[in-house]
Amino acid sequence: MEKPLTEDIKSDGTWLTLEEYEKTGGYKGLGKALSMESKSITQMVLDSGLKGRGGAGFPTGQKWSMVPMDESARYPKYFVVNADEMEPGSFKDRLLLETNPHQIIEGAIIGAFAIEANFSYIFLRWAYHKAAKALTQAIQEAYEAGYLGKNIMGSGFDLEMSLHISVGRYMCGEETALLNALEGKRALPRAKPPYPVVSGLFGKPTIVNNVETIANVPHIIAKGADWFMKLSKSEGEGGTKLYGASGRVKNPGLWELPLGTTLRELLEVHAGGMQDGYAFKGVLPGGGSTDFLTEEHLDTPMDFDSVQKVGSRMGTGTIIVLDDKTCPIGMLRSLEHFFAHESCGWCTPCREGLPWTAKLLDAIDAGRGKMEDLDILEFHTKYMAPGNTFCALAPGAMEPLQSALKYFRADFEQHIHEQKCPYKS
Repeated sequence: MEKPLTEDIKSDGTWLTLEEYEKTGGYKGLGKALSMESKSITQMVLDSGLKGRGGAGFPTGQKWSMVPMDESARYPKYFVVNADEMEPGSFKDRLLLETNPHQIIEGAIIGAFAIEANFSYIFLRWAYHKAAKALTQAIQEAYEAGYLGKNIMGSGFDLEMSLHISVGRYMCGEETALLNALEGKRALPRAKPPYPVVSGLFGKPTIVNNVETIANVPHIIAKGADWFMKLSKSEGEGGTKLYGASGRVKNPGLWELPLGTTLRELLEVHAGGMQDGYAFKGVLPGGGSTDFLTEEHLDTPMDFDSVQKVGSRMGTGTIIVLDDKTCPIGMLRSLEHFFAHESCGWCTPCREGLPWTAKLLDAIDAGRGKMEDLDILEFHTKYMAPGNTFCALAPGAMEPLQSALKYFRADFEQHIHEQKCPYKS
């Protein structure tokens, strides 16, 4: 077990201690899981309809089922929690990590038992200092209580868990780059196949799951797949979802709601509507790397399938609201500079295309744009589309751009014709 990050890591009252977590039913799901067969746990998670909450929305149980479990399986196996939350506009995992770290630990132990892994890592974003303290204390408490280490709860199952604090960047959120970083290498994405479920950390079978995904697992095991499925408003997708909202809304924040809650309810009820003097213009529904949606899409259920059908992705479910007094080109310019800065430079389209895109947006925003620049931007959205780059960073960066060119083209043209930003005084 790793040494404490600081001398004093006791809870300051903002995160649950082990005793407090156990009073809420904590680790009962683990106790039940340890009495089950590993394949039954995986099947229960699959039946629950839990999809990955990190952005991709891949069925969690299906992912676990891909790990080799027969005599050909290569040991050791690893279970990794991706806590490297760096998506622009996203802050949902931070809440879970800073307030209820044992929930993440319990979910990871159950997941590790399901795939027969004896080693687990929590890969944490370097800037999450409070989360690091909470997790360090929680891991120590779990070891002392017999939930980690040898012969967990008398089951014969052993699991060692370590907290790994990243010194990396946005690229570390990509699961194979994360695994390279864990191995002490440069955080570059790997070619797939082979996939991590077969050849992951140190070449061994590995599961990488997002924080929010793992937080659901103890409750699914404790209360059942049917219970979890019924929490959702969407067919075939189970559970609740942490939805967030930022921008010029009256009540920016984060809420746990049934999966499938509409954009309109999120915006008008929970976020309180737009601030006085501002009108709604558009929204990025799942963080900075998703396509804009507009007024016509507000009745869309926020689930993975429904958002995809209207031309975007649910992503992290943390919406960024664009108002009528914020320049969409300026907003895009900030996003594309972020993505260009965070590119690992491994593949040419991303390395060269993202800085070029950012420079074009700089010129348009500054009143130096030309109409042909829009054609070049359109070209880049195809040049860096899925399948043309090594990972999803550049395609994700193109999603807000391609949708802005579709919905806010008049703003681009006004900038170019007037040779200035009309939103600036």
